[in-house]
Amino acid sequence: MAEPSRRCLALHAAACARGDAGYVDPDNGLFVMTSVGLAARGSCCGNGCRHCPYDPAERLRAGRPDLPAWPHPA
Repeated sequence: MAEPSRRCLALHAAACARGDAGYVDPDNGLFVMTSVGLAARGSCCGNGCRHCPYDPAERLRAGRPDLPAWPHPA
């Protein structure tokens, strides 16, 4: 997987500041969940989400520790 672009990271930061659950990736047109939206779920889904707010131990409990999460600003 390629790293998200600076534009995607800026959109993520702005969406998080507004409390949005996601944003549209300008590079591929797909809806991407923000760390705010993912945290609202209450637990890691184990799908290796781009902005996963959960630590590796939580991803392990979800059964998918092999999928990396994209780094995101806290």
